[in-house]
Amino acid sequence: MCGICGEYRLDGTLPNLDHIQSMMEKLEKRGPDHAGTFSDGALAFGHRRLSILDLSEKGNQPMIDPQLSLALVFNGTIYNHPELRKELGAKGHTFFSTGDTEVILKAYAEWGTDCVKHFLGMFAIAIWDLKKKTLFLARDRMGIKPLYYANTGKGFRFASNTQALLASNDDAAIDTSIDPVALHHQFTLHAVVPAPMTVLKGIRKLEPAHTLLIKENGEQQLNRYWTLDATRPKEERSDAEWTEAIHEALRVAVRRRNDVSDVPVGVLLSGGLDSSLLVGLLDEIGIKDIPTYSIGFDDQPEEKGSEFEFSDAVVERFNTNHHKIHIPNEQTLSRLPEAIANMSEPMFGQDAIGFYLLSEQVAKDVKVVQSGQGADEVFGGYFWFDKMNKAKGTHLERFRQFYFDRDHDEMAEMLTPKYIDRDFTAETMKSILEAPNADTFIDAVFRADTTMLVVDDPVKRVDNMTMAHGLEARVPFLDHELVELAAKMPPHMKLNSGGKHVLQEISRGMIPDSVIDRKKGYFPVPALKYVRGEFLEFMQDILNSQKCKDRGIYQRTYVEKLLGAPDEHHTRIQGNKLWHMALLEYWLQDNGL
Repeated sequence: MCGICGEYRLDGTLPNLDHIQSMMEKLEKRGPDHAGTFSDGALAFGHRRLSILDLSEKGNQPMIDPQLSLALVFNGTIYNHPELRKELGAKGHTFFSTGDTEVILKAYAEWGTDCVKHFLGMFAIAIWDLKKKTLFLARDRMGIKPLYYANTGKGFRFASNTQALLASNDDAAIDTSIDPVALHHQFTLHAVVPAPMTVLKGIRKLEPAHTLLIKENGEQQLNRYWTLDATRPKEERSDAEWTEAIHEALRVAVRRRNDVSDVPVGVLLSGGLDSSLLVGLLDEIGIKDIPTYSIGFDDQPEEKGSEFEFSDAVVERFNTNHHKIHIPNEQTLSRLPEAIANMSEPMFGQDAIGFYLLSEQVAKDVKVVQSGQGADEVFGGYFWFDKMNKAKGTHLERFRQFYFDRDHDEMAEMLTPKYIDRDFTAETMKSILEAPNADTFIDAVFRADTTMLVVDDPVKRVDNMTMAHGLEARVPFLDHELVELAAKMPPHMKLNSGGKHVLQEISRGMIPDSVIDRKKGYFPVPALKYVRGEFLEFMQDILNSQKCKDRGIYQRTYVEKLLGAPDEHHTRIQGNKLWHMALLEYWLQDNGL
Protein backbone atom coordinates (compact mmCIF):
# COMPACT_ATOMS: atom_id res chain seq x y z
CA MET A 1 0.00 0.00 0.00
CA CYS A 2 1.51 3.25 -1.08
CA GLY A 3 1.12 6.65 -2.67
CA ILE A 4 2.02 7.13 -6.33
CA CYS A 5 2.36 10.12 -8.63
CA GLY A 6 3.87 11.13 -11.94
CA GLU A 7 3.99 13.53 -14.85
CA TYR A 8 4.26 12.79 -18.57
CA ARG A 9 5.11 15.82 -20.69
CA LEU A 10 3.71 15.81 -24.21
CA ASP A 11 5.02 19.19 -25.39
CA GLY A 12 8.67 18.26 -25.87
CA THR A 13 9.84 19.57 -22.50
CA LEU A 14 11.01 17.77 -19.38
CA PRO A 15 8.77 17.15 -16.34
CA ASN A 16 8.96 19.66 -13.53
CA LEU A 17 10.64 17.66 -10.76
CA ASP A 18 9.43 20.24 -8.22
CA HIS A 19 5.92 19.06 -9.08
CA ILE A 20 6.90 15.47 -8.29
CA GLN A 21 8.35 16.55 -4.96
CA SER A 22 5.26 18.61 -4.10
CA MET A 23 3.00 15.69 -4.90
CA MET A 24 5.10 13.27 -2.87
CA GLU A 25 4.83 15.49 0.19
CA LYS A 26 1.05 15.17 0.01
CA LEU A 27 1.39 11.38 -0.24
CA GLU A 28 3.78 10.89 2.67
CA LYS A 29 1.13 9.59 5.06
CA ARG A 30 0.11 6.91 2.57
CA GLY A 31 3.70 5.64 2.51
CA PRO A 32 5.87 6.63 5.48
CA ASP A 33 8.54 3.93 5.03
CA HIS A 34 10.41 5.03 1.89
CA ALA A 35 10.44 7.75 -0.78
CA GLY A 36 11.70 7.27 -4.31
CA THR A 37 11.72 9.04 -7.68
CA PHE A 38 12.56 8.14 -11.27
CA SER A 39 12.76 10.16 -14.47
CA ASP A 40 13.35 9.27 -18.10
CA GLY A 41 13.01 12.05 -20.62
CA ALA A 42 9.41 13.22 -20.69
CA LEU A 43 8.34 10.98 -17.79
CA ALA A 44 8.86 11.31 -14.04
CA PHE A 45 7.55 9.06 -11.25
CA GLY A 46 7.27 9.57 -7.50
CA HIS A 47 6.50 6.95 -4.87
CA ARG A 48 5.87 6.76 -1.13
CA ARG A 49 6.07 3.25 0.30
CA LEU A 50 4.21 1.46 3.07
CA SER A 51 6.16 -1.78 3.46
CA ILE A 52 3.83 -4.80 3.55
CA LEU A 53 5.47 -7.33 1.22
CA ASP A 54 9.22 -7.89 0.74
CA LEU A 55 10.26 -5.51 3.50
CA SER A 56 13.80 -5.26 2.08
CA GLU A 57 15.05 -2.43 -0.12
CA LYS A 58 14.54 -4.72 -3.12
CA GLY A 59 10.82 -3.98 -2.80
CA ASN A 60 11.30 -0.22 -3.02
CA GLN A 61 9.73 1.81 -5.81
CA PRO A 62 9.86 3.18 -8.42
CA MET A 63 10.94 -0.27 -9.58
CA ILE A 64 12.99 -0.41 -12.77
CA ASP A 65 13.76 -3.50 -14.82
CA PRO A 66 16.58 -2.55 -17.24
CA GLN A 67 16.33 -5.83 -19.15
CA LEU A 68 12.64 -5.30 -19.86
CA SER A 69 13.03 -1.51 -20.28
CA LEU A 70 10.10 -0.97 -17.89
CA ALA A 71 9.60 1.21 -14.81
CA LEU A 72 6.68 1.03 -12.40
CA VAL A 73 4.95 2.70 -9.46
CA PHE A 74 2.13 0.80 -7.82
CA ASN A 75 -0.33 1.12 -4.95
CA GLY A 76 -2.13 -1.93 -3.60
CA THR A 77 -1.69 -5.67 -3.20
CA ILE A 78 -1.81 -8.51 -5.73
CA TYR A 79 -3.05 -11.46 -3.69
CA ASN A 80 -2.23 -14.12 -6.28
CA HIS A 81 1.33 -12.90 -6.87
CA PRO A 82 2.90 -16.18 -5.64
CA GLU A 83 0.93 -18.17 -8.23
CA LEU A 84 1.72 -15.64 -10.97
CA ARG A 85 5.40 -15.74 -10.02
CA LYS A 86 5.46 -19.50 -10.66
CA GLU A 87 3.57 -19.13 -13.95
CA LEU A 88 5.87 -16.37 -15.18
CA GLY A 89 8.94 -18.26 -13.99
CA ALA A 90 7.88 -21.19 -16.14
CA LYS A 91 7.84 -18.80 -19.08
CA GLY A 92 11.46 -17.86 -18.48
CA HIS A 93 11.17 -14.77 -16.28
CA THR A 94 13.61 -14.40 -13.37
CA PHE A 95 13.05 -12.36 -10.20
CA PHE A 96 15.29 -10.31 -7.92
CA SER A 97 12.64 -9.54 -5.23
CA THR A 98 9.97 -11.50 -3.36
CA GLY A 99 6.98 -9.10 -3.38
CA ASP A 100 4.15 -8.43 -5.80
CA THR A 101 5.59 -5.30 -7.45
CA GLU A 102 8.09 -7.12 -9.66
CA VAL A 103 5.42 -9.65 -10.61
CA ILE A 104 3.43 -6.80 -12.16
CA LEU A 105 6.43 -5.76 -14.25
CA LYS A 106 7.00 -9.29 -15.56
CA ALA A 107 3.28 -9.75 -16.19
CA TYR A 108 3.20 -6.57 -18.28
CA ALA A 109 6.22 -7.76 -20.24
CA GLU A 110 4.51 -11.12 -20.85
CA TRP A 111 0.89 -10.13 -21.47
CA GLY A 112 0.99 -6.41 -22.19
CA THR A 113 -2.10 -4.39 -21.29
CA ASP A 114 -4.01 -7.63 -20.66
CA CYS A 115 -1.87 -8.28 -17.58
CA VAL A 116 -4.58 -6.80 -15.37
CA LYS A 117 -6.90 -9.67 -16.27
CA HIS A 118 -4.49 -11.99 -14.45
CA PHE A 119 -4.40 -9.99 -11.19
CA LEU A 120 -6.48 -10.81 -8.11
CA GLY A 121 -6.30 -7.85 -5.78
CA MET A 122 -6.60 -4.11 -5.33
CA PHE A 123 -4.35 -1.87 -7.35
CA ALA A 124 -3.54 1.42 -9.02
CA ILE A 125 -0.63 0.90 -11.43
CA ALA A 126 1.53 3.12 -13.63
CA ILE A 127 4.07 1.52 -16.00
CA TRP A 128 6.49 3.40 -18.25
CA ASP A 129 7.90 1.72 -21.33
CA LEU A 130 11.36 3.24 -21.83
CA LYS A 131 11.54 2.10 -25.47
CA LYS A 132 8.02 2.79 -26.70
CA LYS A 133 7.63 5.93 -24.54
CA THR A 134 4.16 4.91 -23.46
CA LEU A 135 2.52 5.34 -20.05
CA PHE A 136 0.12 2.59 -18.95
CA LEU A 137 -2.32 3.17 -16.08
CA ALA A 138 -4.67 0.62 -14.52
CA ARG A 139 -7.18 0.46 -11.68
CA ASP A 140 -8.58 -2.65 -10.02
CA ARG A 141 -11.99 -4.06 -10.91
CA MET A 142 -13.74 -2.83 -7.77
CA GLY A 143 -12.06 0.60 -7.58
CA ILE A 144 -10.61 -0.10 -4.14
CA LYS A 145 -7.42 1.83 -4.90
CA PRO A 146 -7.70 5.44 -6.10
CA LEU A 147 -6.07 6.96 -9.19
CA TYR A 148 -6.63 10.64 -10.01
CA TYR A 149 -5.30 12.48 -13.04
CA ALA A 150 -5.28 15.80 -14.87
CA ASN A 151 -4.78 16.60 -18.54
CA THR A 152 -2.92 19.89 -18.33
CA GLY A 153 -2.72 20.80 -22.01
CA LYS A 154 1.05 20.36 -21.97
CA GLY A 155 0.99 16.93 -20.43
CA PHE A 156 -0.57 14.47 -18.03
CA ARG A 157 -0.27 14.24 -14.23
CA PHE A 158 -1.56 11.52 -11.92
CA ALA A 159 -1.57 10.82 -8.19
CA SER A 160 -3.24 8.79 -5.45
CA ASN A 161 -5.18 11.80 -4.18
CA THR A 162 -6.42 15.18 -5.35
CA GLN A 163 -4.33 17.02 -2.79
CA ALA A 164 -1.17 15.88 -4.56
CA LEU A 165 -2.42 17.14 -7.91
CA LEU A 166 -3.46 20.46 -6.38
CA ALA A 167 0.00 20.78 -4.80
CA SER A 168 1.48 20.61 -8.31
CA ASN A 169 -0.79 23.35 -9.63
CA ASP A 170 1.49 26.33 -9.10
CA ASP A 171 1.38 26.77 -12.89
CA ALA A 172 -2.46 26.88 -12.81
CA ALA A 173 -2.52 24.15 -15.46
CA ILE A 174 -5.33 22.29 -13.67
CA ASP A 175 -8.85 23.73 -13.85
CA THR A 176 -10.12 23.88 -10.25
CA SER A 177 -13.57 25.31 -10.96
CA ILE A 178 -16.64 23.41 -9.79
CA ASP A 179 -18.14 20.82 -12.15
CA PRO A 180 -21.95 21.32 -12.06
CA VAL A 181 -22.64 17.76 -13.26
CA ALA A 182 -20.46 16.29 -10.51
CA LEU A 183 -22.04 18.66 -7.98
CA HIS A 184 -25.50 17.33 -8.85
CA HIS A 185 -24.32 13.77 -8.18
CA GLN A 186 -22.54 14.89 -5.00
CA PHE A 187 -25.75 16.12 -3.42
CA THR A 188 -28.08 13.48 -4.83
CA LEU A 189 -26.08 10.29 -4.21
CA HIS A 190 -24.69 11.25 -0.76
CA ALA A 191 -21.27 12.29 -2.10
CA VAL A 192 -20.95 9.62 -4.78
CA VAL A 193 -19.44 11.25 -7.87
CA PRO A 194 -19.04 8.48 -10.45
CA ALA A 195 -15.71 8.17 -12.24
CA PRO A 196 -14.31 9.75 -14.29
CA MET A 197 -15.79 12.89 -12.70
CA THR A 198 -14.76 14.70 -9.54
CA VAL A 199 -16.28 17.89 -8.18
CA LEU A 200 -13.35 19.80 -9.76
CA LYS A 201 -13.50 20.13 -13.55
CA GLY A 202 -9.80 19.61 -14.14
CA ILE A 203 -9.30 16.55 -11.96
CA ARG A 204 -10.63 13.21 -13.14
CA LYS A 205 -10.29 9.66 -11.80
CA LEU A 206 -9.67 6.48 -13.73
CA GLU A 207 -12.77 4.34 -13.71
CA PRO A 208 -12.64 0.99 -11.91
CA ALA A 209 -11.87 -1.98 -14.18
CA HIS A 210 -10.26 0.33 -16.75
CA THR A 211 -6.83 0.84 -18.23
CA LEU A 212 -5.47 3.95 -19.93
CA LEU A 213 -2.58 3.90 -22.39
CA ILE A 214 -0.98 7.23 -23.28
CA LYS A 215 1.27 7.42 -26.30
CA GLU A 216 4.09 9.82 -27.13
CA ASN A 217 1.87 11.71 -29.61
CA GLY A 218 -0.69 12.36 -26.87
CA GLU A 219 -3.19 9.75 -28.02
CA GLN A 220 -5.08 8.16 -25.11
CA GLN A 221 -6.64 4.69 -25.29
CA LEU A 222 -9.18 3.93 -22.55
CA ASN A 223 -10.21 0.29 -22.16
CA ARG A 224 -12.65 -1.55 -19.90
CA TYR A 225 -11.27 -5.00 -19.04
CA TRP A 226 -14.04 -6.35 -16.75
CA THR A 227 -17.81 -6.08 -16.34
CA LEU A 228 -20.12 -7.61 -13.76
CA ASP A 229 -22.74 -10.04 -15.07
CA ALA A 230 -25.90 -10.12 -12.92
CA THR A 231 -27.75 -12.95 -14.66
CA ARG A 232 -28.64 -16.39 -13.28
CA PRO A 233 -26.34 -19.28 -14.19
CA LYS A 234 -27.60 -21.91 -16.64
CA GLU A 235 -27.43 -24.64 -14.02
CA GLU A 236 -29.79 -24.07 -11.10
CA ARG A 237 -28.52 -24.37 -7.53
CA SER A 238 -30.45 -25.00 -4.36
CA ASP A 239 -30.34 -22.48 -1.53
CA ALA A 240 -28.04 -24.82 0.38
CA GLU A 241 -25.69 -25.07 -2.61
CA TRP A 242 -25.59 -21.27 -2.95
CA THR A 243 -24.85 -20.93 0.76
CA GLU A 244 -21.96 -23.38 0.63
CA ALA A 245 -20.55 -21.75 -2.54
CA ILE A 246 -20.60 -18.30 -0.94
CA HIS A 247 -19.15 -19.70 2.29
CA GLU A 248 -16.22 -21.24 0.43
CA ALA A 249 -15.64 -18.07 -1.65
CA LEU A 250 -15.59 -16.05 1.58
CA ARG A 251 -13.06 -18.40 3.14
CA VAL A 252 -10.83 -17.98 0.09
CA ALA A 253 -11.20 -14.17 0.12
CA VAL A 254 -10.38 -13.91 3.83
CA ARG A 255 -7.45 -16.31 3.57
CA ARG A 256 -5.97 -14.37 0.65
CA ARG A 257 -6.08 -11.14 2.60
CA ASN A 258 -4.59 -12.69 5.70
CA ASP A 259 -1.83 -14.81 4.21
CA VAL A 260 -0.41 -12.42 1.60
CA SER A 261 1.44 -10.18 4.04
CA ASP A 262 4.87 -10.08 5.62
CA VAL A 263 3.43 -8.20 8.63
CA PRO A 264 0.55 -9.09 11.05
CA VAL A 265 -3.06 -8.54 9.91
CA GLY A 266 -5.83 -7.30 12.24
CA VAL A 267 -9.62 -6.81 11.90
CA LEU A 268 -11.71 -3.67 12.35
CA LEU A 269 -14.50 -5.11 14.51
CA SER A 270 -17.62 -2.93 14.65
CA GLY A 271 -19.81 -5.57 16.27
CA GLY A 272 -21.98 -5.86 13.18
CA LEU A 273 -22.58 -9.04 11.23
CA ASP A 274 -19.98 -8.33 8.53
CA SER A 275 -16.89 -7.68 10.63
CA SER A 276 -17.91 -10.34 13.14
CA LEU A 277 -18.18 -12.87 10.32
CA LEU A 278 -14.65 -11.96 9.21
CA VAL A 279 -13.37 -12.87 12.67
CA GLY A 280 -15.35 -16.12 12.57
CA LEU A 281 -13.97 -17.03 9.15
CA LEU A 282 -10.40 -16.32 10.24
CA ASP A 283 -10.94 -18.59 13.23
CA GLU A 284 -12.46 -21.21 10.93
CA ILE A 285 -9.32 -21.30 8.75
CA GLY A 286 -7.13 -21.69 11.82
CA ILE A 287 -5.99 -18.12 12.63
CA LYS A 288 -5.74 -17.57 16.40
CA ASP A 289 -5.09 -14.56 18.66
CA ILE A 290 -6.56 -12.26 16.00
CA PRO A 291 -5.89 -8.54 16.68
CA THR A 292 -9.30 -6.78 16.72
CA TYR A 293 -10.19 -3.12 17.15
CA SER A 294 -13.46 -1.36 18.03
CA ILE A 295 -14.38 2.31 18.49
CA GLY A 296 -17.28 4.10 20.18
CA PHE A 297 -18.49 7.69 20.57
CA ASP A 298 -20.58 9.60 23.11
CA ASP A 299 -24.31 8.90 23.01
CA GLN A 300 -26.89 11.47 21.90
CA PRO A 301 -30.47 11.36 23.25
CA GLU A 302 -31.64 9.96 19.90
CA GLU A 303 -28.87 7.44 19.27
CA LYS A 304 -26.21 5.36 20.97
CA GLY A 305 -22.65 6.20 20.08
CA SER A 306 -21.10 2.74 20.51
CA GLU A 307 -21.85 -0.89 19.78
CA PHE A 308 -19.37 -2.38 22.23
CA GLU A 309 -21.92 -4.84 23.63
CA PHE A 310 -21.91 -6.68 20.31
CA SER A 311 -18.18 -6.56 19.61
CA ASP A 312 -17.55 -7.72 23.20
CA ALA A 313 -19.61 -10.85 22.50
CA VAL A 314 -17.48 -11.65 19.44
CA VAL A 315 -14.28 -11.06 21.39
CA GLU A 316 -15.47 -13.43 24.12
CA ARG A 317 -16.45 -16.10 21.59
CA PHE A 318 -13.12 -16.10 19.74
CA ASN A 319 -10.76 -14.85 22.45
CA THR A 320 -9.27 -12.22 20.15
CA ASN A 321 -6.49 -9.83 21.08
CA HIS A 322 -8.92 -6.94 21.44
CA HIS A 323 -8.48 -3.16 21.66
CA LYS A 324 -11.46 -0.98 22.59
CA ILE A 325 -11.31 2.78 21.89
CA HIS A 326 -13.77 5.44 23.09
CA ILE A 327 -13.80 8.91 21.55
CA PRO A 328 -15.52 11.77 23.46
CA ASN A 329 -17.51 14.38 21.54
CA GLU A 330 -14.96 17.14 22.17
CA GLN A 331 -12.28 15.09 20.43
CA THR A 332 -14.64 14.26 17.58
CA LEU A 333 -15.06 17.96 16.79
CA SER A 334 -11.47 19.01 17.43
CA ARG A 335 -10.11 16.27 15.14
CA LEU A 336 -12.77 16.62 12.45
CA PRO A 337 -10.70 19.11 10.36
CA GLU A 338 -7.87 16.56 10.20
CA ALA A 339 -10.19 13.92 8.80
CA ILE A 340 -11.54 16.34 6.20
CA ALA A 341 -7.99 17.32 5.22
CA ASN A 342 -7.35 13.68 4.33
CA MET A 343 -10.41 13.31 2.08
CA SER A 344 -9.38 13.05 -1.56
CA GLU A 345 -12.92 14.20 -2.36
CA PRO A 346 -15.63 15.63 -0.10
CA MET A 347 -17.30 12.75 1.75
CA PHE A 348 -20.60 13.08 3.58
CA GLY A 349 -20.56 9.79 5.49
CA GLN A 350 -20.66 10.62 9.18
CA ASP A 351 -18.36 7.72 9.98
CA ALA A 352 -15.29 9.24 8.27
CA ILE A 353 -14.10 10.80 11.51
CA GLY A 354 -14.66 7.45 13.22
CA PHE A 355 -12.47 5.57 10.78
CA TYR A 356 -9.88 8.34 10.95
CA LEU A 357 -9.56 8.19 14.73
CA LEU A 358 -9.80 4.41 14.86
CA SER A 359 -7.09 4.06 12.20
CA GLU A 360 -4.78 6.34 14.16
CA GLN A 361 -4.87 3.96 17.11
CA VAL A 362 -4.80 0.76 15.06
CA ALA A 363 -1.75 1.93 13.07
CA LYS A 364 0.25 2.03 16.30
CA ASP A 365 -0.18 -1.74 16.51
CA VAL A 366 -0.48 -3.18 12.97
CA LYS A 367 -0.01 -2.08 9.35
CA VAL A 368 -2.79 -4.15 7.76
CA VAL A 369 -6.43 -4.80 8.69
CA GLN A 370 -9.38 -6.59 7.18
CA SER A 371 -12.62 -4.61 7.12
CA GLY A 372 -16.26 -5.39 6.31
CA GLN A 373 -17.00 -2.76 3.65
CA GLY A 374 -18.99 -4.02 0.68
CA ALA A 375 -21.05 -6.70 2.41
CA ASP A 376 -24.21 -4.57 2.50
CA GLU A 377 -23.92 -3.67 -1.17
CA VAL A 378 -23.02 -7.14 -2.42
CA PHE A 379 -25.43 -9.09 -0.19
CA GLY A 380 -28.39 -6.70 0.19
CA GLY A 381 -27.97 -5.41 3.71
CA TYR A 382 -29.55 -1.96 3.47
CA PHE A 383 -33.19 -1.37 4.38
CA TRP A 384 -33.98 0.36 1.11
CA PHE A 385 -33.27 -2.67 -1.08
CA ASP A 386 -36.43 -4.51 -0.06
CA LYS A 387 -38.50 -1.32 -0.38
CA MET A 388 -37.17 -0.75 -3.89
CA ASN A 389 -37.90 -4.34 -4.83
CA LYS A 390 -41.53 -4.07 -3.73
CA ALA A 391 -42.14 -0.63 -5.27
CA LYS A 392 -43.87 -0.03 -8.61
CA GLY A 393 -42.81 2.08 -11.57
CA THR A 394 -39.79 2.41 -13.80
CA HIS A 395 -36.35 1.34 -12.66
CA LEU A 396 -35.42 4.97 -11.97
CA GLU A 397 -38.66 5.73 -10.09
CA ARG A 398 -38.25 2.69 -7.86
CA PHE A 399 -34.64 3.59 -7.11
CA ARG A 400 -34.81 7.34 -6.57
CA GLN A 401 -37.69 7.44 -4.07
CA PHE A 402 -35.68 5.44 -1.54
CA TYR A 403 -32.11 6.51 -2.34
CA PHE A 404 -31.75 10.06 -3.70
CA ASP A 405 -30.78 12.53 -0.98
CA ARG A 406 -32.59 15.35 -2.75
CA ASP A 407 -34.93 15.38 -5.72
CA HIS A 408 -34.15 17.74 -8.57
CA ASP A 409 -36.67 20.34 -7.36
CA GLU A 410 -34.85 20.62 -4.05
CA MET A 411 -31.51 20.81 -5.86
CA ALA A 412 -32.87 23.84 -7.71
CA GLU A 413 -33.87 25.34 -4.37
CA MET A 414 -30.43 24.71 -2.88
CA LEU A 415 -28.06 25.60 -5.76
CA THR A 416 -27.72 28.96 -7.48
CA PRO A 417 -28.66 29.07 -11.21
CA LYS A 418 -25.01 28.86 -12.26
CA TYR A 419 -24.81 25.33 -10.86
CA ILE A 420 -28.19 23.84 -11.78
CA ASP A 421 -29.32 22.51 -15.12
CA ARG A 422 -30.79 19.11 -16.00
CA ASP A 423 -31.36 16.22 -13.61
CA PHE A 424 -27.95 14.77 -14.40
CA THR A 425 -28.05 12.15 -11.65
CA ALA A 426 -31.35 10.73 -12.84
CA GLU A 427 -29.89 10.39 -16.33
CA THR A 428 -26.85 8.55 -14.95
CA MET A 429 -28.85 6.14 -12.82
CA LYS A 430 -31.41 5.43 -15.55
CA SER A 431 -28.60 4.41 -17.90
CA ILE A 432 -26.90 2.22 -15.30
CA LEU A 433 -30.09 0.52 -14.08
CA GLU A 434 -31.28 -0.25 -17.61
CA ALA A 435 -27.94 -1.62 -18.83
CA PRO A 436 -28.04 -5.21 -20.14
CA ASN A 437 -27.01 -8.38 -18.31
CA ALA A 438 -29.12 -7.99 -15.17
CA ASP A 439 -32.02 -10.42 -14.84
CA THR A 440 -34.26 -8.22 -12.67
CA PHE A 441 -34.51 -4.66 -11.45
CA ILE A 442 -33.07 -5.53 -8.05
CA ASP A 443 -30.17 -7.37 -9.70
CA ALA A 444 -29.42 -4.13 -11.55
CA VAL A 445 -29.56 -2.21 -8.26
CA PHE A 446 -27.11 -4.59 -6.57
CA ARG A 447 -24.79 -4.34 -9.57
CA ALA A 448 -24.92 -0.53 -9.54
CA ASP A 449 -24.24 -0.44 -5.82
CA THR A 450 -21.37 -2.91 -6.05
CA THR A 451 -19.60 -1.40 -9.06
CA MET A 452 -20.23 2.34 -8.58
CA LEU A 453 -21.95 3.51 -5.40
CA VAL A 454 -19.79 1.54 -2.96
CA VAL A 455 -16.62 2.71 -4.75
CA ASP A 456 -17.14 6.40 -4.10
CA ASP A 457 -18.73 6.16 -0.69
CA PRO A 458 -17.59 3.60 1.93
CA VAL A 459 -14.63 2.15 0.01
CA LYS A 460 -13.06 5.52 -0.77
CA ARG A 461 -13.75 6.74 2.74
CA VAL A 462 -12.05 3.76 4.37
CA ASP A 463 -9.05 3.98 2.02
CA ASN A 464 -8.57 7.68 2.76
CA MET A 465 -9.03 7.47 6.51
CA THR A 466 -6.84 4.40 7.02
CA MET A 467 -4.09 5.55 4.68
CA ALA A 468 -3.99 8.89 6.50
CA HIS A 469 -2.14 6.89 9.16
CA GLY A 470 -0.23 4.48 6.94
CA LEU A 471 -2.70 1.65 7.53
CA GLU A 472 -3.72 -0.75 4.72
CA ALA A 473 -7.38 -1.81 4.74
CA ARG A 474 -8.30 -5.00 2.91
CA VAL A 475 -11.94 -5.66 2.01
CA PRO A 476 -12.67 -9.37 1.40
CA PHE A 477 -16.36 -8.82 0.67
CA LEU A 478 -15.19 -7.01 -2.49
CA ASP A 479 -13.04 -9.87 -3.72
CA HIS A 480 -14.05 -9.77 -7.37
CA GLU A 481 -14.52 -13.53 -7.65
CA LEU A 482 -16.86 -13.46 -4.63
CA VAL A 483 -18.69 -10.47 -6.15
CA GLU A 484 -19.11 -12.32 -9.46
CA LEU A 485 -20.63 -15.30 -7.66
CA ALA A 486 -22.95 -13.16 -5.53
CA ALA A 487 -24.18 -11.21 -8.56
CA LYS A 488 -25.60 -14.42 -10.02
CA MET A 489 -27.34 -15.45 -6.81
CA PRO A 490 -31.16 -15.31 -6.70
CA PRO A 491 -32.26 -12.07 -4.97
CA HIS A 492 -34.14 -13.88 -2.20
CA MET A 493 -30.79 -15.20 -0.94
CA LYS A 494 -29.94 -11.58 -0.17
CA LEU A 495 -33.28 -9.96 0.69
CA ASN A 496 -34.74 -12.62 3.01
CA SER A 497 -34.32 -12.37 6.78
CA GLY A 498 -34.26 -8.58 6.57
CA GLY A 499 -31.21 -8.59 4.28
CA LYS A 500 -27.93 -10.49 3.90
CA HIS A 501 -29.80 -13.77 4.28
CA VAL A 502 -26.96 -15.91 2.97
CA LEU A 503 -24.45 -14.28 5.35
CA GLN A 504 -26.81 -14.90 8.24
CA GLU A 505 -27.07 -18.55 7.24
CA ILE A 506 -23.28 -18.89 7.09
CA SER A 507 -22.88 -17.11 10.44
CA ARG A 508 -25.45 -19.16 12.37
CA GLY A 509 -23.58 -21.29 14.87
CA MET A 510 -20.30 -19.55 14.09
CA ILE A 511 -20.79 -16.13 15.69
CA PRO A 512 -23.12 -15.15 18.57
CA ASP A 513 -26.85 -15.08 17.73
CA SER A 514 -27.07 -11.66 19.40
CA VAL A 515 -24.92 -10.25 16.59
CA ILE A 516 -26.81 -12.03 13.80
CA ASP A 517 -30.29 -11.11 15.07
CA ARG A 518 -29.62 -7.52 16.09
CA LYS A 519 -31.17 -4.63 14.21
CA LYS A 520 -28.76 -3.42 11.56
CA GLY A 521 -26.46 -0.71 12.87
CA TYR A 522 -24.10 1.75 11.22
CA PHE A 523 -20.81 3.23 12.34
CA PRO A 524 -22.50 5.77 14.64
CA VAL A 525 -21.25 9.32 15.05
CA PRO A 526 -24.46 10.84 16.45
CA ALA A 527 -23.09 14.39 16.77
CA LEU A 528 -22.91 14.69 12.97
CA LYS A 529 -26.46 13.43 12.53
CA TYR A 530 -28.20 15.38 15.28
CA VAL A 531 -26.41 18.69 15.01
CA ARG A 532 -26.33 21.01 18.02
CA GLY A 533 -23.97 22.91 20.31
CA GLU A 534 -20.40 23.29 19.11
CA PHE A 535 -21.06 21.16 16.04
CA LEU A 536 -23.83 23.53 14.95
CA GLU A 537 -21.59 26.53 15.57
CA PHE A 538 -18.87 24.90 13.46
CA MET A 539 -21.28 24.51 10.53
CA GLN A 540 -22.73 28.00 10.99
CA ASP A 541 -19.26 29.53 10.78
CA ILE A 542 -18.51 27.67 7.55
CA LEU A 543 -21.78 28.38 5.78
CA ASN A 544 -21.90 32.02 6.88
CA SER A 545 -18.27 32.68 5.96
CA GLN A 546 -17.54 35.30 3.32
CA LYS A 547 -15.75 32.69 1.20
CA CYS A 548 -18.88 30.57 1.12
CA LYS A 549 -21.04 33.54 0.18
CA ASP A 550 -18.60 34.70 -2.50
CA ARG A 551 -18.33 31.20 -3.97
CA GLY A 552 -22.05 31.32 -4.61
CA ILE A 553 -22.88 27.63 -4.79
CA TYR A 554 -25.78 27.76 -2.33
CA GLN A 555 -28.89 29.91 -2.32
CA ARG A 556 -28.88 31.80 0.96
CA THR A 557 -32.59 31.23 1.64
CA TYR A 558 -31.96 27.46 1.63
CA VAL A 559 -28.92 27.80 3.90
CA GLU A 560 -30.92 29.88 6.37
CA LYS A 561 -33.80 27.41 6.32
CA LEU A 562 -31.50 24.54 7.30
CA LEU A 563 -29.58 26.56 9.88
CA GLY A 564 -32.89 27.49 11.45
CA ALA A 565 -33.84 23.85 11.99
CA PRO A 566 -30.66 21.75 11.76
CA ASP A 567 -32.23 18.54 13.07
CA GLU A 568 -35.30 18.61 10.82
CA HIS A 569 -33.62 18.12 7.46
CA HIS A 570 -32.38 14.57 6.88
CA THR A 571 -32.01 12.55 3.71
CA ARG A 572 -33.92 9.37 2.95
CA ILE A 573 -31.07 7.33 4.41
CA GLN A 574 -30.82 9.64 7.44
CA GLY A 575 -27.87 11.85 6.56
CA ASN A 576 -27.94 15.43 7.85
CA LYS A 577 -28.37 17.86 4.94
CA LEU A 578 -26.77 20.73 6.82
CA TRP A 579 -23.65 18.63 7.40
CA HIS A 580 -23.50 17.85 3.68
CA MET A 581 -23.43 21.53 2.75
CA ALA A 582 -20.92 22.48 5.42
CA LEU A 583 -18.61 19.60 4.57
CA LEU A 584 -18.33 20.49 0.88
CA GLU A 585 -17.61 24.14 1.62
CA TYR A 586 -15.08 23.30 4.33
CA TRP A 587 -13.31 20.85 2.00
CA LEU A 588 -13.03 23.48 -0.72
CA GLN A 589 -11.66 26.06 1.69
CA ASP A 590 -9.25 23.58 3.27
CA ASN A 591 -7.82 22.83 -0.17
CA GLY A 592 -7.28 26.51 -0.91
CA LEU A 593 -10.15 26.72 -3.39
